Amino acid sequence: MDPSPLIAFLSEHGIACRRCDHPAVFTVAEAARRVPPLPGAKTKNLFLRDKPGRRHFLVCVPADKSVDMKALSAAIGAGRLSFGSPQRLKKRLGIEPGAVTLFALFNDPDHAVELYFDEELWQAEAFQFHPLVNTSTLVIARQALERFLQLTGHRLHLVALGGREAASSEQRATRSEQRERSAESEPRF
Repeated sequence: MDPSPLIAFLSEHGIACRRCDHPAVFTVAEAARRVPPLPGAKTKNLFLRDKPGRRHFLVCVPADKSVDMKALSAAIGAGRLSFGSPQRLKKRLGIEPGAVTLFALFNDPDHAVELYFDEELWQAEAFQFHPLVNTSTLVIARQALERFLQLTGHRLHLVALGGREAASSEQRATRSEQRERSAESEPRF
């Protein structure tokens, strides 16, 4: 995939990024060895689908975080999740395996892919993502990333992916309210 249209889009809209070209990387471990030190949080990007194949997801987490797929599927209300095939990846996001990136939403004008972003990761000031190919990395500030998502029309869903349990911010708020009501109804000694 040629990243030139994406780079032109970012430039036309004043979205600043720092680009670093490097040898091809297919895994987080390879990226750690081959990509020079850069500012911003390193990311791992997962292209997933639900069991019927009707919903597709792009999930962005810190590069060193393990993802409990059962907990994630419960948190986003998707039933059983699995990785999308290379064919689905190409059809939905126009990219090849090894180049999964948030920037691929640029190739999703129909908004067929839902974006979920780890809450912990979202706290970073800047992020590292491939620009549709795994031979470069772009560093983008959080505000610039928000602008990119606004321009592509993709909604950002924050999800907590800690330890064994993952919960969306809405589910955590509901659980917190339930605990507070429960605590209020219990007798105090």
